[in-house]
Order: sequence, then C-alpha cells, then structure tokens
Amino acid sequence: MSSLSVSDIGSLDNAPVISVRDVSFTYRTNISRKPNFMEAVRNFGRATRSTVRIDALKNVTFDVQRGAVTGVIGANGAGKSTLLRAIGGIVPPSSGEIRIRGNVGALLSLGVGFNQNLSGRENVMLGGLASGLSRAEINEYFDSIVDFADLWDHIDMPMRTYSSGMFSRLGFAVATTMNPEILLIDEALSTGDARFKEKSSQRIEEMREKAGAMMIVSHALGTIQELCSDTIWLHHGEVIMRDTPERVTEAYMKFLDVGNVAAVMEDF
Repeated sequence: MSSLSVSDIGSLDNAPVISVRDVSFTYRTNISRKPNFMEAVRNFGRATRSTVRIDALKNVTFDVQRGAVTGVIGANGAGKSTLLRAIGGIVPPSSGEIRIRGNVGALLSLGVGFNQNLSGRENVMLGGLASGLSRAEINEYFDSIVDFADLWDHIDMPMRTYSSGMFSRLGFAVATTMNPEILLIDEALSTGDARFKEKSSQRIEEMREKAGAMMIVSHALGTIQELCSDTIWLHHGEVIMRDTPERVTEAYMKFLDVGNVAAVMEDF
C-alpha cells in the first residue's frame, strides 16, 4: 500500500481546481433558406435545408487555481456559456479533458434549474436537493437564502410571477449559500439593482477568502475588473488572451474599437 509524502500532499494542495486541456465542442444545426428561382423549380417551391457545423470551442486549455476568480469575456457566440456548461458537466466536450477538484455550484442563466410553476420556497428545496444537501441542511440554510435574496414577500408565490431580477437574486442566493467549492456564474450578476450587486460582490469576496474558485462570464467589463483576479478572452471558441482583468478588457475594447464608456463597462 502506497502513502503520500509531505511533498506529495503539497503538490496536491497546489494542483488546479479546474483543469481544461485541449477542449473542443462541436455541434451541427440545420438551417433553411428561401430558394432562388432555379431551386424553387427543382424542389417544387420547398425551402432548401442544409447542415452547418459549429465549432463552439477550439482546443481550449487553461487552469484555475484555488482562490482565483477567473472572468471570461467575448462577443456573443464566442463560446463563453458553452465553456461553463462543459465545466459544470451539463454538456460533454467533443474532445479534450476537463478535471474538477471539488463540488461545483452553477448559476448558468436566469431560472435554469427552477420550475416556474412552483413557489420560490419549493425551488429552494429542489435546488438544495440537487446540490446533494439533505432536507435538514436546506432548512438550516433557508432563512439566510431568503434574507440574502430579500424575497420574504414573494417566497411562497409561483416563480412565473417573478421578475428577472427576483430570479437572479434567488438563484444567486441558492447557488452561493450552499457553499460550493467551485462556483460558475454566467451573466447572473448583470441583473439586479445596485444594492444587490453590492451584496453579490461582497458574497463573492467572502467565498474567495474561503479558498474557493469561481469563473464569471459577463458582458459587464466593469464587473469583471472589480471582481476577477484574472480574465480569459474568448473569440470564435479560441482563447485569444489571458492576463489581468485590466489588460484583457483594454485589449478587448481596442479590438471592438470602443472607448471606456459607461455602456461598455456596465453591460456590453
């Protein structure tokens, strides 16, 4: 029977909590278009259909260390959400390898995992059970979740009556109160008032101090600069740059040919 030496244990402590190696994700979609005259004659007026291959991720490689808050930016269709879904185990990569050290909590879009016909209270229970918690543990966390989301007046109402901000607040509260070691957030911080954004920032900082790791996808470059320790820029499924948030967002804005204006920094 083998045993771990002190150096072995140290190397495990220094190992990345997220390791992505040569990950690609490809899917195919069918498109139809209005036929030209000759195609209409040949196909009796039917629209022509063709299959298009989409390379959402192309040989993506990076590590995330314990305690890091890694931002991911890029234009729509860059592969940001696909990357987080692959890391969260929702979709398998077409090729490559993803290794995770720790339990993962994911807030990948507003309302994902929520049943809109059930109340907020019932959805908190479902979210906790899905995270592997017992009913007793969920009940222990329940008051702090609702306090953080500030939804006591609505917690017993069906979630179909919630605004997008209320969805975001409850989803973020559930995802972060369950104490995941790795938290994945996709655009969830772009919704909500200034007070909630401040509370979210404080919660993320608390989790960071507890030696967890986070990945945050956002179009709000100001949020990325404020919260993240490093940032990845994705473009057409490829990693263009990884550096400090300030350097990456500056390069990204130059690429887009936009200035450091409020609309870009808040939600772009």
